[in-house]
Amino acid sequence: MNTPKRITIIGAGFGALSTVREIRQRDKTVDITLIAPRAELHYLPGIIWIPCGLRTREQLVVPLANFFTRMKVRHLAAEVTGLREGGRVVDTTAGEVQNDALVIASGGRFIKKLPGIEHAITPCEGIAAAEQIRDRLRSMQGGTIAVGFAGNPNEPSAVRGGPMFEFLFGIDEQLKREGRRDKFELVFFNPSKEPGNRLGPKAVQHLLDEMARRNIRTHLGHKMVRFEADKVVTEGGEFAANLILFMPGMTGNLWFDQTELTRSPGGLLKADALCRVEDAQHVYVVGDSGSFPGPDWMPKQAHMADLQAAAAAQNVLAGLRGQTPDATFKVELICIIDAISQGTLVWRTPVRNFILPPSRLFHWAKRWFEGVYLKQYR
Repeated sequence: MNTPKRITIIGAGFGALSTVREIRQRDKTVDITLIAPRAELHYLPGIIWIPCGLRTREQLVVPLANFFTRMKVRHLAAEVTGLREGGRVVDTTAGEVQNDALVIASGGRFIKKLPGIEHAITPCEGIAAAEQIRDRLRSMQGGTIAVGFAGNPNEPSAVRGGPMFEFLFGIDEQLKREGRRDKFELVFFNPSKEPGNRLGPKAVQHLLDEMARRNIRTHLGHKMVRFEADKVVTEGGEFAANLILFMPGMTGNLWFDQTELTRSPGGLLKADALCRVEDAQHVYVVGDSGSFPGPDWMPKQAHMADLQAAAAAQNVLAGLRGQTPDATFKVELICIIDAISQGTLVWRTPVRNFILPPSRLFHWAKRWFEGVYLKQYR
């Protein structure tokens, strides 16, 4: 009797869980081990609604024990510390794990090098950060709230700006609902003069027009210098800030340094169009951990990770069967920029780009999608 092939998946986010589903749709027999500190999915797209009370921690943390049982996945509760033998051995805080093929979907790491960054909250670090924003807003009687993001200069795609627009517009809407907007100044800052340009030219203009309509001041086109407890300092000047929300660019996980895997200039794992890590055998990468060929606007978002997971799963199984992997992923950006009561739809492919104006329909579509997406894991 043949011994089942062993596939190890690192991570428990969108890319990792989609890889599990995609493999199981194609093969019921392979042995799957998933390595992650917790058997939980944290639905980070929903944290934009924590400050206004539309979502709580309990609604966004999805236990995965039942999903793992259904998918016949062994979960190892551990942190990865490195790889050996070309990826065939994964070192973890709970011992080593051997495999015949490896899929890395452990996300990215925010670059925390800017002086004074400890004075800023990084929203996409997780649910706790969104709760901190909620609590700070409740305690503030007035003042200036600064919201901004930056990128990785060596990795154009390693930026996550979309959620920052949602926090910006959401806070504006929330303060209006609370009857306190006149006591606050909102400032959006970004090193680029065209923030959000990865969404497309029309989206940039829409975002800037929306800021003007909402009386949100902008500070654009100036390189960041530092944060202080009560101010943002750039090469183009400084401004007071009682609360700073800032999303830095992303790079690879620290444990990548304990591997021989090929890295991109920005520190991510360098992949080809099949999601294979370059110069590695049966090692694939999905989502924020990877640097993929394609347009410089290729998004770091759950939808893109899902598309890559489908290709990686197909190619992993083909390789283990002695076949030639040939599945590629399409590049597609699709998002709804939400503002509590309404949302703006943005869609971009290599040949098309359009934006649909704010509508209550899109807000409810985003909430509906959350429910449908999470149902497969609950």
